[in-house]
Amino acid sequence: MQNIMEIFGENVFNDSVMQERLPKKVYSQLKKTIQEGKELDAAMADVIAHEMKEWAIEKGATHYSHWFQPLTGATAEKHDAFLSAPKENGKVLMEFSGKELIKGEPDASSFPSGGLRATFEARGYTAWDCTSPAFVKKDKKGATLYIPTAFCSYKGEALDQKTPLLRSMEAVNKQALRLIRLFGNTTSTRVTPSVGAEQEYFIIDRDKYLKRKDLIFTGRTLFGAMPPKGQELDDHYFGVIRERIMDFMRDVNEELWKLGVSAKTQHNEVAPGQHELAPIYAQCNVAADHNQLVMETLKSVAYKHNLQCLLHEKPFAGVNGSGKHNNWSLTTDDGINLLDPGKTPHENVQFLLVLTCILKAVDRHAALLRESAADVGNDHRLGANEAPPAIISVYLGEQLEDVLRQLISTGEATHSMHGEKLRTGVKTLPDFTKDATDRNRTSPFAFTGNKFEFRMVGSRDSIASPNVVLNTIAAEAFCEACDELEKAENFHEAVHDLIKKYASEHYRIVFNGNGYSEEWVEEARRRGLPNISSMVEAIPYLTSEETVALFEKFHVMTKAELESRQEIKYESYAKAINIEARAMIDIASKQILPVAIQYATSLARSVNEVKTACGAADTSVQEEMLVELSGLLKDTKEALKRLKQVTEEAACRPQGRERAVYFKTEVDTAMEQLRRPVDRLEMIVDKDMWPMPSYGDLLFEV
Repeated sequence: MQNIMEIFGENVFNDSVMQERLPKKVYSQLKKTIQEGKELDAAMADVIAHEMKEWAIEKGATHYSHWFQPLTGATAEKHDAFLSAPKENGKVLMEFSGKELIKGEPDASSFPSGGLRATFEARGYTAWDCTSPAFVKKDKKGATLYIPTAFCSYKGEALDQKTPLLRSMEAVNKQALRLIRLFGNTTSTRVTPSVGAEQEYFIIDRDKYLKRKDLIFTGRTLFGAMPPKGQELDDHYFGVIRERIMDFMRDVNEELWKLGVSAKTQHNEVAPGQHELAPIYAQCNVAADHNQLVMETLKSVAYKHNLQCLLHEKPFAGVNGSGKHNNWSLTTDDGINLLDPGKTPHENVQFLLVLTCILKAVDRHAALLRESAADVGNDHRLGANEAPPAIISVYLGEQLEDVLRQLISTGEATHSMHGEKLRTGVKTLPDFTKDATDRNRTSPFAFTGNKFEFRMVGSRDSIASPNVVLNTIAAEAFCEACDELEKAENFHEAVHDLIKKYASEHYRIVFNGNGYSEEWVEEARRRGLPNISSMVEAIPYLTSEETVALFEKFHVMTKAELESRQEIKYESYAKAINIEARAMIDIASKQILPVAIQYATSLARSVNEVKTACGAADTSVQEEMLVELSGLLKDTKEALKRLKQVTEEAACRPQGRERAVYFKTEVDTAMEQLRRPVDRLEMIVDKDMWPMPSYGDLLFEV
């Protein structure tokens, strides 16, 4: 293990590298571009490109790539060599211009556009995001310079995750600055969303993975009976990390540290084979880039260890799934966290206004926030007593809830609850002050000290989408508050009245109890909170009148861009379920049924042989097994026939919402009906004959 101080950021063209290598004037201009949005002229870009190229070549790079995040759920890259056209003497030069740094031209028609681009309209652009540092990725054969970029069409529409994210960051910055100016802050020049994304994942042996077609095709097990042991005893949360996994984690950390990703915390998660990696917070768009690097690095390093990283939200039915906790806060360029309540939050008027604005934003746009976490795999996890419920609510904890209640009941908050001493009763253990508030793991949107933790995001998903929503709904709430307060004759009275008003009108979104309970579902219904249980139900909120008005007002996305994303999400859902259904049909037809029939045949043969050899020998046990086996084979055959029928019918449905709904209601149901008898067959058929590794093999033999 190398020294972290020596390797951290060694493959990143970060601020210290730029300051060292760039002329002072160029460095100063670039900093203004990064911090203030000042335009960077072509001559400056040429200088930066040259130094970036020289630095990358020193790291062993031969190619560069504009690295972007199209609407595929993954990243994209095209590699170009640092080569000029050959000279008369046959020699070539290593060149990289400012134009090549700033702009790339991938084929836009090859990426999802949701109808924004026709197939013949091919031109698209990648544009350098200079606020997210370039980096070099190395492999056994060489290295490549990666330049984080946004991706848009020829007409300027966003075709990626990054562009709306940058727009939303600008929106919340503008409105948050308005708000803090009202409180006399004249020194802060920028407010930036800071994000830390905790990444959950499963690790299994790769040789076993390659024997499971369902994992290869879909990322999750479509069949599989639960083993005798689940997530009990020694494989628990924070349990001892197995040596092979620890070796893998060390290599993951090294690779991430070299890329400037501040991987900090690692541990076993609740389920066997499940783990978590958490970084230190970063600027929102940088955090989104870093999370993509985390997922890519987990997969690539696992491969080197003959392991397989599973990022699906629910790779094993009956076992806890994986999510991604998106920790979000707002921080000024001079280090002020707008979500820091201080020691006496009842006196912190600016914090209370920010807090109640966010309550208003989340209450008003709860359905949109839920949609931002909608994912095919997340349908298996959300609301399943292992992740937050599908109902959006806000956990504030006892201290802040008490302050709000004071404001609502009397119009004034006079005190804040404080943490008491934690007394262990053991003299050798220190007594210390507890936090004033406990945590709540069942809340989808929980205040955790100086940030909000959005716990609904799917483990495979980009964190860009939820942060676009969080930034934009906060910008709207801040804007409306500022519109009212800026024209107030008495600011202090007006701000107190506004805080009370927001707290009273949006208190229904606050819930500190058990989000897993049926009582909360009933209570949420009484409060009028939406309960959106699936991706297909959530997608329409992307183009509601409220959503369109919100995003267009703050120039984050146009109606056309929102409609394109809606179409892409319907199509993605249908494609994902179609692949799963076809994989189930293939596996059941070619692997499971032949083996089960073979086992039934051998069992029947043994019964006949015993009867022939021993006459009246008691074979009732074998015969009972044979009857049960025959019944399950019949059920499997019928369920398989039904799945084939509805899958074929789904392909005939019109694309878009109708097809997605059919896959949800008919195909998904037929898949569950096929799985039930197959999983029971697995418990009967001889393990040596079963055609794929079991859950026990996958989860416990690593």
